[in-house]
Amino acid sequence: MRKSMEDRLFPIFNYTVLSLIGLVTLFPLYYVVVVSFMDPSEYLQGGMRLFPTTWSLASYKYLLSTKAFVNATMVSGFLAIVGTFCSLVITAALAYALSRRRMPARRAMLLMILLTTLFNPGMIPPYLLVRDLHLINSIWSLIIPVLTSGWYVILMKGFFDSIPDSLEEAAQIDGCNDIGIWFKVILPLSLPSMAAFGLFYAVGYWNTFFSAVLYISDSSKWPLQVLLQNMLIDSSTAAGGGAAQEMMNERAIPPETLKMAAVVIATVPILFVYPFLQKHFAKGVMVGSIKG
Repeated sequence: MRKSMEDRLFPIFNYTVLSLIGLVTLFPLYYVVVVSFMDPSEYLQGGMRLFPTTWSLASYKYLLSTKAFVNATMVSGFLAIVGTFCSLVITAALAYALSRRRMPARRAMLLMILLTTLFNPGMIPPYLLVRDLHLINSIWSLIIPVLTSGWYVILMKGFFDSIPDSLEEAAQIDGCNDIGIWFKVILPLSLPSMAAFGLFYAVGYWNTFFSAVLYISDSSKWPLQVLLQNMLIDSSTAAGGGAAQEMMNERAIPPETLKMAAVVIATVPILFVYPFLQKHFAKGVMVGSIKG
């Protein structure tokens, strides 16, 4: 059937509009990267440059030479690696236990976990708990209170429910106990869900901000996002003082290029994680959507 003029023009118009929207969306990201690699002397000349004539790593070298920025990056890296590992272990263990019908008080625990997804305790009770556990100004205050998520437990439980009981029975015949079945049978079959939830946890820990503001007053233990926030606001004010102000006092390098370089450094690590988990991510995001 021959297409009308409107049918031929609509795809062209649609692609054109969507391409323009995509360019507008990507331009701020592009500009951040360009400014971060721009030579300081070129940036000080003023004006917007879409492509620098001289590329420079001066801003990155300076940031990575400052103790405050390196400490913040190490703290965020510790949270992303150790926190993600601990969260995956706790989430997988709890979800597997709840998926076994022989577990005592299984329904009551499921109800309590479900309630945590419906009601938020707010800010004061978690703070009082962290204070009473003497975790104020401890990096563990950014991990222990958020070790697992009720929603993730329910989704992963749905994945474990889909694993045939015959596999466990065969492992039991071979002499495996519950822990052995979990390690040797369940976890190897759970790579898609572990990859998906591991990515969610890693992004959450890497982007830790509000809980660090509440529990961490020692600037040497700030994660990268808190230091970055202090850099992005006016460093001459009290809110941007401390470690961030010490970094921004370098006059040979414009503060704006330092800010852009810090944004790039804070963004790139998570972007590199996606390609390695992509093959598992598509299946993992559908965990529990059919059964459980």
